[in-house]
Amino acid sequence: MKSLEELRAIRDKARSQVILRENSDNAVRVLVGMATCGIAAGARPVLNALVEEVAKRGLQNVTVTQTGCIGICQFEPVVEIVAPGQEKVTYVKMTPEKAVRVVNDHLVNGNVVTEFTIGANS
Repeated sequence: MKSLEELRAIRDKARSQVILRENSDNAVRVLVGMATCGIAAGARPVLNALVEEVAKRGLQNVTVTQTGCIGICQFEPVVEIVAPGQEKVTYVKMTPEKAVRVVNDHLVNGNVVTEFTIGANS
């Protein structure tokens, strides 16, 4: 049986991950395609990596959420980044390792990782 402090720690960790997934008008939205094809291609570990990396870095202006079919099944797992006032960036054939790099390069430093985008992979 877990102690009360262990249960509180679990609750706090879960809350922080839920907050990352909530919508905000000024936030950068990171959408992970989680339709059947995305899940089969490995989107769940990509989503988890994004949530963990955003939380680890304490990025308050970023929401990570899942969405349904994005419509480009041959490029799954797909991650879209939508920033207010900027063009949407679509990352394709994502892995958890690529997701960590996207958080570091794109979300933290503002540099699109063009080698992972749909234009570089089509």
